[in-house]
Amino acid sequence: MSKAKLGIIVGVVVLLLAGGAGGGWWWWQNNHAKKGEDGKPVAEAPKPAPEYKYVTLDKVLVMLRGSNGEAVSHYMAVDIVFKVLPDKEKLAKEHLPLLRTVAVKALSAYTVEAASAMSVEDVANKLNQAYEAAYKADGHEPPFAEALIGKLIIE
Repeated sequence: MSKAKLGIIVGVVVLLLAGGAGGGWWWWQNNHAKKGEDGKPVAEAPKPAPEYKYVTLDKVLVMLRGSNGEAVSHYMAVDIVFKVLPDKEKLAKEHLPLLRTVAVKALSAYTVEAASAMSVEDVANKLNQAYEAAYKADGHEPPFAEALIGKLIIE
């Protein structure tokens, strides 16, 4: 075999070994970069929370019932704030009449005593449950992430 052929063969073998080593190093880096030194997977960095906008539904007034179900001159006034993604803000504003109706329906069943005993978080939870049920019955997704209470007055 001539020296030229031997040089070409050695060159090809060196290139194959270098390519294999480079590929092996790349594979090892990609597979071990996601694992810590103990071999357990490392959690990826959390995604930043989305920027929410807030749509307000002011002055939802609800007449409360007496302890025996009779009508009394007591009421609940609630300002509701909806936490929405920017791309759903317009849709949430369009749904405000429906959202008011669902809130009145959900809160009008309470007596003065029951409403007075509820915390702001309780009222928010009841409203969120009512909204979830109303949208589920319609077969749609709510245009907001959560309903919050801006103001709560029971008279």
